[in-house]
Amino acid sequence: MSKAQSQNSAIIYILEALVFSYIITALLLLILSFLMLKLDISSTVISGVINLSYIISTFIGGFFIGKKTEQRKFLWGLIVGIFYFVILMLISLMMNHGSVLPLGNLFTVFIITSLSGMLGGMIS
Repeated sequence: MSKAQSQNSAIIYILEALVFSYIITALLLLILSFLMLKLDISSTVISGVINLSYIISTFIGGFFIGKKTEQRKFLWGLIVGIFYFVILMLISLMMNHGSVLPLGNLFTVFIITSLSGMLGGMIS
């Protein structure tokens, strides 16, 4: 396989892992929305479940790309986690009309998504 083909397949694997991760996120948040409709859930629990959905989604994305690449799996999982975070923040900025998000929360979500993706890649 040539270097160009290898790079193209790596990009495709990253995109597939990201799409897969966001589909899982959407399903988990849909379940959370339904539970919020039926139950009286505190904002602390909601925040925790949202963070848990990030963890599960990026872990599965990292696991997926680790199975596809078979070399440096932890690095590929980390890359998926970082891209997941970047896309999530871009969407969040667009939804909040460019207002700045709290840096503590941004750092926490960055660490959560990066490490979960890396762990998924390592375990794959």
